[in-house]
Amino acid sequence: MTAHSDHPITTPPRAPSPVHGFGTLAVHAGSPHDPATGAVIESISLSTTFQQTAVGQPVGLYEYSRSSNPNRANFETMVAALEHAKYALAFSSGSATTANILQSLAAGSHVISVSDVYGGTHRYFTQVAKAHGVKVTFTPEIEVDIREHITEATKLVWIETPSNPTLRLVDIRAVVSQAHEHGILVVVDNTFLSPYVQNPLDHGADIVVHSVTKYINGHSDVVMGVAAFNSEDLLKRLSFLQNAIGAVPSAFDCWLAHRGAKTLHLRAREATTNATAVAEALEASPNVISVNYPGLDSHPHRAIAKRQHRNGMGGGMLSFRIRGGHAAATRFCQLTKIFTLAESLGGVESLVEVPSSMTHAGIPKEQREAVGVFDDLVRISCGVEDAVDLTNDVLQALDQAVAESASVGNGVNGTNGANGQH
Repeated sequence: MTAHSDHPITTPPRAPSPVHGFGTLAVHAGSPHDPATGAVIESISLSTTFQQTAVGQPVGLYEYSRSSNPNRANFETMVAALEHAKYALAFSSGSATTANILQSLAAGSHVISVSDVYGGTHRYFTQVAKAHGVKVTFTPEIEVDIREHITEATKLVWIETPSNPTLRLVDIRAVVSQAHEHGILVVVDNTFLSPYVQNPLDHGADIVVHSVTKYINGHSDVVMGVAAFNSEDLLKRLSFLQNAIGAVPSAFDCWLAHRGAKTLHLRAREATTNATAVAEALEASPNVISVNYPGLDSHPHRAIAKRQHRNGMGGGMLSFRIRGGHAAATRFCQLTKIFTLAESLGGVESLVEVPSSMTHAGIPKEQREAVGVFDDLVRISCGVEDAVDLTNDVLQALDQAVAESASVGNGVNGTNGANGQH
């Protein structure tokens, strides 16, 4: 590959270090008391338009809710504080956030991405971005071979760490150092960990994105996305697209997500405690081929977790390969009593799914398996229930699913009815 001409960029200055701790910021950032009533919780501003005292002179900061809304502005202020960013922009979904960032690239641009990305991101890169003239190259070892993939057209590097659903970690600083030498921006999808566990901008990333639907909101009742960054140039470009494309969240969704985020630190700690207990139990079971969880010392990237994650936390997500193949995996998901068989993650309730048939069904099998997404892989999102109950539930379902699979030889015993929708 032809190397990009030397136009190195420097990481934009960070936002000032927060005076208060994470929990204090989560509760108070972007949460002004109502000056008229003294209400400590903001009202939901449902108005789509705002009075002007003269032509072009609105009463306050707002003119039209697609462009800006009090609830959205407050939510964005809170996310910026939690991600140690100067700015944040909210979108109607995590996928809309991805789309707006990719839309900021000119036709003919090139993107380098980790291979094991969320199925929806893979779908956008390979089907939508491609149609707009943006080419994406996928690599399983981005820290090792990023230079081999850089061309004159490369404008963006896309990282998920941990990756979905194999929980691989990427050394953000190592990728940023190489990308910035060539003037290439780095985006990190931080959905799987949340701002409480990891802050990619602190490691040099240019943009951090989240599906707010997951940990930030945390209650499985909002679909929403957000991007945070420190560059004024990115603010101009992305806020223009936010308004022009119009993929913005409702005031009510912003209010709900802001409320949910106030307990993020509590939920993230409990989810990590639960996921660690479940991962350790699975790792000790003879019915499990392997466990992917960055909180385990056996994880190949455990050293990265200790550097990049708060207190080396593993987060609330894990995946494992079950003995008995796809049939055992699907049966396991039917047999859990506390874990719910459903897509998504990061809510207060624990969820389980089979990526090959559900969240990642749209990725060709050979590409899935190349990055470890086998038909026997089960993904778990641990909520905030009691750890002992979750562990017992996993073990009873595991033993029964593997036993049933073995008893029927080739394991044709029940299906989960998944339709591959994302």
